Amino acid sequence: VVAPLSLVVTAFAPVSDARATLTPQLRTDCGETELVLVDLGEGRNRLGGSILAQVYSQLGEAAPDVSPALLKGFFTAVQALRPRLLAYHDRSDGGLFATLAEMAFAGHCGVTVWLDAIAFEPAAEEVDAFKRDAGEQLAGRLKDLALAALFSEELGAVLQIRAADRGVVMDTLRAHGLGDCSHLIGQPNAHDRIRLLRNNREVFGAKRDHLQRLWAETTRRLQALRDNPECAREEFDRIIAPGDPGLSYALTFEPAQAFAVGGARPRIAVLREQGVNGYTEMAAAFDRAGFEAVDVHMTDLVAGRSSLAGFKGFAAGGGFSYGDVLGAGQGWAKTILFNARAREAFERFFARSDTFALGACNGCQMMAALKELIPGARDWPLFLRNRSEQFEARLVMVEITPSPSILFAGMAGSRMPIATAHGEGRAAWRGARPAALQVCMRYVDNRGAPTERYPYNPSGSPDGITGLTTADGRFTVVMPHPERVFRTVQLSWAPDASVEDSPWMRMFRNARRWVG
Repeated sequence: VVAPLSLVVTAFAPVSDARATLTPQLRTDCGETELVLVDLGEGRNRLGGSILAQVYSQLGEAAPDVSPALLKGFFTAVQALRPRLLAYHDRSDGGLFATLAEMAFAGHCGVTVWLDAIAFEPAAEEVDAFKRDAGEQLAGRLKDLALAALFSEELGAVLQIRAADRGVVMDTLRAHGLGDCSHLIGQPNAHDRIRLLRNNREVFGAKRDHLQRLWAETTRRLQALRDNPECAREEFDRIIAPGDPGLSYALTFEPAQAFAVGGARPRIAVLREQGVNGYTEMAAAFDRAGFEAVDVHMTDLVAGRSSLAGFKGFAAGGGFSYGDVLGAGQGWAKTILFNARAREAFERFFARSDTFALGACNGCQMMAALKELIPGARDWPLFLRNRSEQFEARLVMVEITPSPSILFAGMAGSRMPIATAHGEGRAAWRGARPAALQVCMRYVDNRGAPTERYPYNPSGSPDGITGLTTADGRFTVVMPHPERVFRTVQLSWAPDASVEDSPWMRMFRNARRWVG
């Protein structure tokens, strides 16, 4: 017997503009919206190989397949409709129910689903409603149809559209040969419940957060074994936090504001060390602000081939200098502290009155370990392993607090998202805490309150402290990565109609204005 062959095709392509992508997050801020299922299985709902079958230790017989022409038409139609699509989620892994649940989880909202158009059998529909409900055999068949529609892993997708766009969307789908397999199946609801209706009767209903906790339970248990179990519980409990507004902007300045500066481009040294990987973004941000960014490797400073004498500032970016084997940024700092030439170069730089410096992430850790050389940095902390006991790479909310930092001039009170990526970001003091004015940035929750709760505070730093400056404001360190989000397109979330430069560009322009 010759075993049948199967062909698995995978592909990838460059994304020239990340702003053209779609996400599964259901939008609740766009007026009345609807959900459309594009069913590339054309109603066959084959369950062979599905997760549902595997749960019951079965394999099944007929597996999903797809018409290449239909798939091509689907791709072309989605590209044409992209400006009108509010959310998108493919249907395959887990089936339609998993797709809709994940869209609701991402949007923190409920969804109402109408099964009539997708769990349909002509012979059954010819029986009137009374007999249909009364007949046990027929009722069982209808349940089978509903299960197949909800859990088959045929190709297809769910699209969220504005109700006002329904005509245009359906016309476009029909024009690409998808009319017979495109169905209006539901809409978000304001009750935060996932509801399945047939013949206008609820056949299944549950609170969204209850289902989301079931969905996240396995993750929580694994996380509790691998990570700090308290952090695992805090993240799990966030699911049932009422009224979480999510990420947001609350700015005290105009992001697009530009400053009049001279035509000269002052030089800034972008420091590089073994294992550091954030120098390109750092250079790009300062270049955009009007600086001449110069690549300066630590080996050149140690050997005397380069000097800091001709620079108005330096920036130390993120990465894993020396693999963090000596602790966060400690290896990088030791190449300065224990080398006479490099130590003298940095001491002279810090002692000048016309210089500034920024340390971000690994650079923050390194500069904190250099605090004996930096005037006014005596009370800076060391940075230890995150409370979660894991490397944390997230988009989180921070607040800019009142401080003398030249980089955050005019930004105090602003709250906005920023990228974080560190394993050792928890601030720890051996002595007195710094004066309040030395704190320039802290983690806040989605309501804007300073927090130590995970994952809003990914490192576990006390009082959410994640940025510090000196008394004169010239030297600033932050654990998050402003240089990785100075353009709006770099943020994985930003408000609609945001301008090209993100609010974080302001701090780099502040540096340029300070230099004069």
